[in-house]
Amino acid sequence: MGSVVIFMENYGNYLKEKLWEISSELSNNKDINEFKKYILGFIFYKYLSEKIDFTLSEELKIDNLTFEEAYNIPDYSDALKDEAFDSLGYFIEPEFLFKNLVEQAKVEDENFLSNVERALKKVTDSVIGRESAPDFENLFSDINLNAPILGNSVSSRSKSIGELFTELNSVDFKINEDVNYLADSFEFLITNFAIATGSQANKLYTPKTISNLISKLVTYGKDRILNVFDPACGSCSLLLNIKNEVSISNYFGQEIIQTTYNHARMNMILHDVHFEDFDIKQGDSIENPKFLDDKFEVVVSHPPFSENWSANNKFLEDERFSPAGRLPPKSREDYAFVEDMIYHLDENGIMAVVLPHGVLFRGHAEKAIRKHLINEKNYLDAIIGLPSGLFHGNAISAIIMIFKKDREEDDNILFIDASKEYEKIRTQNIIPYESIDKIVDTYVNRLETDKFSHCASLSEIGENDFNLNIPRYVDTFEEEDPIDLDEVCDELEKISNEIEDIDNEIKKYCDELGIRPPIF
Repeated sequence: MGSVVIFMENYGNYLKEKLWEISSELSNNKDINEFKKYILGFIFYKYLSEKIDFTLSEELKIDNLTFEEAYNIPDYSDALKDEAFDSLGYFIEPEFLFKNLVEQAKVEDENFLSNVERALKKVTDSVIGRESAPDFENLFSDINLNAPILGNSVSSRSKSIGELFTELNSVDFKINEDVNYLADSFEFLITNFAIATGSQANKLYTPKTISNLISKLVTYGKDRILNVFDPACGSCSLLLNIKNEVSISNYFGQEIIQTTYNHARMNMILHDVHFEDFDIKQGDSIENPKFLDDKFEVVVSHPPFSENWSANNKFLEDERFSPAGRLPPKSREDYAFVEDMIYHLDENGIMAVVLPHGVLFRGHAEKAIRKHLINEKNYLDAIIGLPSGLFHGNAISAIIMIFKKDREEDDNILFIDASKEYEKIRTQNIIPYESIDKIVDTYVNRLETDKFSHCASLSEIGENDFNLNIPRYVDTFEEEDPIDLDEVCDELEKISNEIEDIDNEIKKYCDELGIRPPIF
């Protein structure tokens, strides 16, 4: 058994590194932020292709047929389609299987590029009118095979995609194994692309170490969650990380960026989440919410920090924002996300959101909203200060705010200063597993620990004028060792004597040279 586990780990690491190596080589001298769409998109297409080929061929073993063989038999073709739609949610005709397109690339078939385009379209067209349509429609819409990034001619573009197909074909995804190696590799690539494309993209990607902490916080004491929602879901890494802790019936998310929205749906499918069990929509959650009438047991998010938004007065009539009587400032959308998430939270649910430190103490409208959430609603349950350097290539630090509508400990708010709970791995900080357990234990049991945590009463928070800056509540001051003045005097005397000796030495040499010594 031990050797099997080692193999699994080794192969998982090999697959990650191999796919990143291919990505790095083929994106050389290209805009990696643009080229990643092709790499991730065709990795996913290869997966879909191999998945349907394997699944249907397994079903046909009893008839001693493969999927390709059976599809050409009239009595089988309709049944194969029905089986594919029921179990997988899509259909790919045998001629458009990835392995067959690769063969066209190898012989430099002049129709290769157009056939790839047809293949992508046929996948999304196959789901029209089907239950799985929302999860597959326009899934490859951002893959433009005529884009200049691929080349300035049909032949050069065909060569670029052909090289990508050939390289991917050399990698075994091990679709027929019980272990899903590809899902982790896909997220690994997304992470690395975020790192490679700069600090702005990094801030939008939730580091694994933060995802792990949030997942444990919102699932403690549970073995099943009915539904979970993220209004700024990105590639769904945070939602899927919760899946590692408990069983989840349904996933919901909204993402504004088209490419990221596509990758989110791909990520769900790659993680074996059935098409009936997730609903990811595109759009601005604040300005154009797609789940306005829905409530969720768990709500989590890492929204973009302090982005601009319209702050249109119409939102004063919006049920999400009207209770506070004030709108977040136009230059900072942070509390708009907080209020939106609270609106979607079930009465017995839990919510965790990653935010910049400024939300704790900024004044004017944000102060009014804080006061409303604490003094009038009493929803804020805990604040956790995170270490700096958790975001790739960025020293920014952040906090986690936890909200509940049915708080058990409703006369205080727990403050945790976890800013020193980190390890440095090369150039990035992470929160080690033992520190995650420490934070979760402190939160669950509302422990008060010197220089780490404090349960502040609501009256104490009121006395601080609803300023939630963590150092106001958790004293992290480390008293310095007392200074021994006798030792200081001895050291100064020693230095003075050394200076005198040096001056005498300089004067001696200057006298020999017959010049004035530079001693004053």
